[in-house]
Amino acid sequence: MSLKGLRFTLEVDGQEPDTFAVVNFRLIQNQSYPFVMSVDVASDSFMQTAEMLLEKNATLTIWQGVIPQRYVTGVVAGFGMQENNGWQMRYHLRIEPPLWRCGLRQNFRIFQQQDIRTISATLLNENGVTEWTPLFYEDHPAREFCVQYGESDLAFLARLWAEEGIFFFERFAADSPEQKLTLCDDVAGLSQAGEFPFNPDTSAGAETECVSMFRYEAHVRPSSVQSQDYTFKVPDWPGMYEQQGENLNGQLEQYEIFDYPGRYKDEQHGKDFTLYRIESLRSDAEKATGQSNSPKLWPGTRFTLTGHPQKMLNREWQVIQSILSGDQPQALHGSQGRGTTLGNQLEVIPADRTWRPRVQSKPKVDGPQSAIVTGPAGEEIFCDEHGRVRVKFHWDRYHGMTEESSCWVRVSQAWAGAGVR
Repeated sequence: MSLKGLRFTLEVDGQEPDTFAVVNFRLIQNQSYPFVMSVDVASDSFMQTAEMLLEKNATLTIWQGVIPQRYVTGVVAGFGMQENNGWQMRYHLRIEPPLWRCGLRQNFRIFQQQDIRTISATLLNENGVTEWTPLFYEDHPAREFCVQYGESDLAFLARLWAEEGIFFFERFAADSPEQKLTLCDDVAGLSQAGEFPFNPDTSAGAETECVSMFRYEAHVRPSSVQSQDYTFKVPDWPGMYEQQGENLNGQLEQYEIFDYPGRYKDEQHGKDFTLYRIESLRSDAEKATGQSNSPKLWPGTRFTLTGHPQKMLNREWQVIQSILSGDQPQALHGSQGRGTTLGNQLEVIPADRTWRPRVQSKPKVDGPQSAIVTGPAGEEIFCDEHGRVRVKFHWDRYHGMTEESSCWVRVSQAWAGAGVR
């Protein structure tokens, strides 16, 4: 059941507004993944080339009558030539957000005494992601150091964000093509899309937005997480934290996940990381799939379902995945097909909890590495209060041979005896 009066347009920087007629599009959005939009277009211009379109900004607009219902802006990341029927040339465009660029760089790098906001700003700005905002409700203290080791900038950021319980999505403006990458750590940061009635009648075009299909499911998931870590600075610190899962729905409570090392060296990180871990493991313990005719539901929004005959489902939900598809066959010369249609496949979870991304594995180092001992000019021996020395790894391109080089490293020598650690 599609809305009446729909039409789709696509504008690309450097091209006239009417250069491309949208034949169909498919927009896939997942929480904590860059979106991917595939667009097939027809054009009277037979001379479009990759050089003219790749890396250009493009905006898809969904209209109902003369009123824009939604804008999606991204970067042309892929280009293809398709059929030429003599009247029109068909092209295929793949459009992704600026964050996609972070996946094209790989690096080895150390960040010292920086929090997640600062690390994110550095890498996002280097990749040209200027429209972004942190929407944090929790504290995210600085880390002594963390390492990007052979990872893409996107993989490294996604790993850190997951450890900090941060998910990301594109926040779209309601009345303009403006949109921002949003980093968020609480369900309270999601936009409210309002009420959507349940209407399973799909026999005709609809005047109003609704949900036409909604199916609920529940699953057994881990019930608790216990994490432990160690720091030589406080050898007798237990470093152990435990967090029970919520909304168990009658499942057994024996499914414990034990994590070591827990990737933390202080109490706040320990408590927070353990909470985020169980919330990520239980993010899909309750979920529903649905179908809607609305283009206004995507990851980063929440809505209230009304009018469903199963009363327990009439509640607030948050969208964690959407697949928005549109067809406009009349864009093709001589087409006798049906009119414009639009559908939105949804995956949602209850809005009384915060969805968290799964924690990713750290990259592994193949064996020992050599490094150069460094320090201030004129000092033969440079140690901190723990007897550690400063070193510079050969792959570290961002620090000089000074007291600010790669990191502190503990030293073990044979003459210190068997008790050295």
